[in-house]
Amino acid sequence: MPQPPIAPLIPPAQTVDLMTAEGCAAFGAVWRGKEAKLVECPALADAMPEFRTAYDVDPYAGIRGFDDSDWPVIAPHDLGTRRGSGMICFFWFRTRLTMPADAAGAKAVFRTNVDDYGEVWVNGEMPRAAGRPSPGCIQGFNMPNRVVLADQVNPGHSFEIAIFAINGPISAAPANFLFVREAQVELFR
Repeated sequence: MPQPPIAPLIPPAQTVDLMTAEGCAAFGAVWRGKEAKLVECPALADAMPEFRTAYDVDPYAGIRGFDDSDWPVIAPHDLGTRRGSGMICFFWFRTRLTMPADAAGAKAVFRTNVDDYGEVWVNGEMPRAAGRPSPGCIQGFNMPNRVVLADQVNPGHSFEIAIFAINGPISAAPANFLFVREAQVELFR
């Protein structure tokens, strides 16, 4: 797999806060969310005989075109509200971003920071490559994900965003909850 694009290290020309009504309005964004759970499923066919059960995430909401229309709407300022049951828990946040006219020609980066871990899917893909920096994957404990949406956007260009939020560390289940610390679009010119 090729190296996913890496966001620039220089400051952006413009940052739009998607945790505000004004920021969401600029991109036509409406946040929705739903708790996710681990569910049992059959082990893979070539698993060792003693392993009969595997686990998967439900719902599997990172795929492109996933129908979240019956999920509750989350007001932008409520993204920072704690969610989940505490300990080991999971939650999906989803939205669609449509580039406004003033973003024309800019490199667009989606930046989010989930307490504690986040995985970011864009148009049904999580940017990742084994052994390489992968901005869509967990970056570290309370560390931001910065995913390049496009090197050059056009007005009306649309991106389906799904954030899989994970409370952690997983092997040291915390007595707290998960929430979004930040959600932004960074524009570079």
